[in-house]
Amino acid sequence: MTYDEAMNLLKEYTKSESLIRHALCVETAMRCYAKKFGEDEEKWAITGLLHDFDYEQYPDNHPYKGCEILKGMGVDSDIIDAIMGHAQYTGVERKTLMAKTLFAVDELSGFLYAYALVRPDKNLKDVKLKSVKKKLKDKAFAKGVNREDIELGAKELDVDLGEHILFVAQCLQDNAKNLGLEE
Repeated sequence: MTYDEAMNLLKEYTKSESLIRHALCVETAMRCYAKKFGEDEEKWAITGLLHDFDYEQYPDNHPYKGCEILKGMGVDSDIIDAIMGHAQYTGVERKTLMAKTLFAVDELSGFLYAYALVRPDKNLKDVKLKSVKKKLKDKAFAKGVNREDIELGAKELDVDLGEHILFVAQCLQDNAKNLGLEE
Protein backbone atom coordinates (compact mmCIF):
# COMPACT_ATOMS: atom_id res chain seq x y z
CA MET A 1 0.00 0.00 0.00
CA THR A 2 1.27 3.45 -0.86
CA TYR A 3 0.91 6.53 1.30
CA ASP A 4 -1.62 8.02 -1.12
CA GLU A 5 -3.70 4.83 -1.04
CA ALA A 6 -3.64 4.92 2.76
CA MET A 7 -4.74 8.57 2.80
CA ASN A 8 -7.58 7.79 0.40
CA LEU A 9 -8.68 4.87 2.58
CA LEU A 10 -8.60 7.04 5.69
CA LYS A 11 -10.74 9.70 4.01
CA GLU A 12 -13.14 7.11 2.61
CA TYR A 13 -13.93 5.76 6.08
CA THR A 14 -13.34 8.84 8.24
CA LYS A 15 -15.26 12.09 7.81
CA SER A 16 -14.60 13.62 11.22
CA GLU A 17 -12.02 16.38 10.97
CA SER A 18 -10.77 15.66 14.50
CA LEU A 19 -10.24 11.95 13.76
CA ILE A 20 -8.39 12.76 10.55
CA ARG A 21 -6.24 15.25 12.46
CA HIS A 22 -5.52 12.58 15.10
CA ALA A 23 -4.45 10.17 12.35
CA LEU A 24 -2.14 12.84 10.93
CA CYS A 25 -0.64 13.48 14.38
CA VAL A 26 0.04 9.79 14.94
CA GLU A 27 1.42 9.51 11.41
CA THR A 28 3.76 12.42 12.11
CA ALA A 29 5.08 10.86 15.32
CA MET A 30 5.47 7.46 13.64
CA ARG A 31 7.42 9.00 10.78
CA CYS A 32 9.75 10.79 13.23
CA TYR A 33 10.41 7.64 15.22
CA ALA A 34 10.99 5.63 12.04
CA LYS A 35 13.63 8.15 11.01
CA LYS A 36 15.20 8.06 14.48
CA PHE A 37 15.30 4.25 14.49
CA GLY A 38 16.43 3.92 10.86
CA GLU A 39 13.18 2.20 9.82
CA ASP A 40 10.91 2.49 6.77
CA GLU A 41 9.35 5.96 7.19
CA GLU A 42 6.54 5.45 4.69
CA LYS A 43 5.48 2.11 6.16
CA TRP A 44 5.45 3.53 9.68
CA ALA A 45 3.58 6.64 8.46
CA ILE A 46 0.94 4.45 6.79
CA THR A 47 0.55 2.47 10.02
CA GLY A 48 -0.02 5.67 12.00
CA LEU A 49 -2.40 7.03 9.40
CA LEU A 50 -4.56 3.89 9.34
CA HIS A 51 -4.54 2.86 13.00
CA ASP A 52 -8.05 4.27 13.63
CA PHE A 53 -9.44 4.52 10.09
CA ASP A 54 -12.37 2.20 10.91
CA TYR A 55 -13.26 3.80 14.25
CA GLU A 56 -15.91 6.24 13.01
CA GLN A 57 -17.88 3.64 11.05
CA TYR A 58 -17.26 0.65 13.32
CA PRO A 59 -16.66 1.98 16.85
CA ASP A 60 -17.85 -1.27 18.47
CA ASN A 61 -15.71 -3.44 16.21
CA HIS A 62 -12.52 -1.35 16.06
CA PRO A 63 -9.77 -2.28 15.15
CA TYR A 64 -11.03 -5.72 14.16
CA LYS A 65 -13.09 -4.49 11.21
CA GLY A 66 -10.33 -2.24 9.95
CA CYS A 67 -7.78 -5.02 10.08
CA GLU A 68 -10.19 -7.32 8.25
CA ILE A 69 -10.47 -4.68 5.50
CA LEU A 70 -6.69 -4.25 5.37
CA LYS A 71 -6.13 -8.02 5.16
CA GLY A 72 -8.55 -8.15 2.24
CA MET A 73 -6.46 -5.48 0.53
CA GLY A 74 -3.24 -7.46 1.02
CA VAL A 75 -1.68 -5.03 3.48
CA ASP A 76 1.49 -6.30 5.19
CA SER A 77 0.83 -8.37 8.28
CA ASP A 78 3.22 -6.30 10.42
CA ILE A 79 1.07 -3.22 9.80
CA ILE A 80 -2.06 -5.17 10.69
CA ASP A 81 -0.43 -6.62 13.82
CA ALA A 82 0.67 -3.14 14.93
CA ILE A 83 -2.83 -1.76 14.43
CA MET A 84 -4.36 -4.65 16.36
CA GLY A 85 -1.81 -4.20 19.16
CA HIS A 86 -2.48 -0.49 19.62
CA ALA A 87 -5.78 -1.38 21.30
CA GLN A 88 -5.07 -3.02 24.64
CA TYR A 89 -8.40 -4.87 24.67
CA THR A 90 -7.52 -6.97 21.60
CA GLY A 91 -4.92 -8.85 23.64
CA VAL A 92 -2.54 -8.75 20.66
CA GLU A 93 1.03 -8.58 21.90
CA ARG A 94 3.17 -5.76 20.57
CA LYS A 95 6.21 -7.68 19.31
CA THR A 96 7.79 -5.33 16.78
CA LEU A 97 9.37 -1.94 17.26
CA MET A 98 6.73 -0.51 14.92
CA ALA A 99 3.89 -1.95 17.02
CA LYS A 100 5.43 -0.69 20.26
CA THR A 101 5.94 2.75 18.74
CA LEU A 102 2.36 2.99 17.49
CA PHE A 103 1.07 2.20 20.95
CA ALA A 104 3.52 4.66 22.52
CA VAL A 105 2.57 7.61 20.31
CA ASP A 106 -1.20 7.10 19.93
CA GLU A 107 -2.55 8.48 23.21
CA LEU A 108 0.37 10.87 23.65
CA SER A 109 -0.22 12.48 20.26
CA GLY A 110 -3.84 13.14 21.15
CA PHE A 111 -2.88 14.54 24.52
CA LEU A 112 -0.20 16.85 23.09
CA TYR A 113 -2.56 18.14 20.42
CA ALA A 114 -5.13 19.02 23.10
CA TYR A 115 -2.36 20.57 25.19
CA ALA A 116 -1.26 22.75 22.26
CA LEU A 117 -4.79 24.05 21.77
CA VAL A 118 -4.97 25.46 25.31
CA ARG A 119 -1.64 27.24 25.04
CA PRO A 120 -1.78 30.97 24.28
CA ASP A 121 0.11 30.52 21.00
CA LYS A 122 -1.81 27.31 20.07
CA ASN A 123 1.35 25.35 19.30
CA LEU A 124 4.01 23.18 20.90
CA LYS A 125 6.91 25.55 20.47
CA ASP A 126 9.10 25.83 23.56
CA VAL A 127 7.08 23.25 25.50
CA LYS A 128 8.24 22.69 29.06
CA LEU A 129 8.13 19.10 30.31
CA LYS A 130 7.06 20.23 33.78
CA SER A 131 4.02 21.96 32.30
CA VAL A 132 3.02 18.91 30.21
CA LYS A 133 3.41 16.61 33.21
CA LYS A 134 1.24 18.94 35.28
CA LYS A 135 -1.51 18.70 32.66
CA LEU A 136 -1.09 14.90 32.55
CA LYS A 137 -1.89 14.81 36.27
CA ASP A 138 -5.05 16.88 35.71
CA LYS A 139 -7.61 14.13 35.04
CA ALA A 140 -10.21 16.68 33.93
CA PHE A 141 -7.98 17.82 31.06
CA ALA A 142 -8.24 15.69 27.89
CA LYS A 143 -10.12 13.16 30.00
CA GLY A 144 -10.48 10.72 27.09
CA VAL A 145 -6.72 10.19 27.03
CA ASN A 146 -5.51 7.10 28.87
CA ARG A 147 -2.54 8.25 30.97
CA GLU A 148 -1.60 4.66 31.87
CA ASP A 149 -1.21 3.85 28.17
CA ILE A 150 1.11 6.83 27.75
CA GLU A 151 3.34 5.57 30.58
CA LEU A 152 3.18 1.94 29.43
CA GLY A 153 3.97 2.98 25.86
CA ALA A 154 7.18 4.73 26.90
CA LYS A 155 8.12 1.76 29.07
CA GLU A 156 7.52 -0.78 26.27
CA LEU A 157 9.48 1.41 23.87
CA ASP A 158 12.23 1.54 26.50
CA VAL A 159 12.47 5.33 26.44
CA ASP A 160 12.34 7.84 29.27
CA LEU A 161 8.81 9.24 29.53
CA GLY A 162 10.03 12.83 29.62
CA GLU A 163 12.24 12.38 26.57
CA HIS A 164 9.38 10.62 24.78
CA ILE A 165 6.97 13.48 25.50
CA LEU A 166 9.42 16.12 24.31
CA PHE A 167 10.37 14.11 21.20
CA VAL A 168 6.75 13.65 20.11
CA ALA A 169 5.96 17.30 20.92
CA GLN A 170 8.86 18.40 18.70
CA CYS A 171 7.71 16.07 15.90
CA LEU A 172 4.21 17.56 16.02
CA GLN A 173 5.57 21.11 16.16
CA ASP A 174 7.80 20.43 13.14
CA ASN A 175 4.63 19.54 11.20
CA ALA A 176 2.50 22.26 12.83
CA LYS A 177 1.16 23.77 9.61
CA ASN A 178 -0.18 20.44 8.31
CA LEU A 179 -1.69 19.61 11.71
CA GLY A 180 -3.51 22.90 12.16
CA LEU A 181 -1.08 24.13 14.78
CA GLU A 182 0.19 27.20 13.00
CA GLU A 183 3.37 28.75 14.25
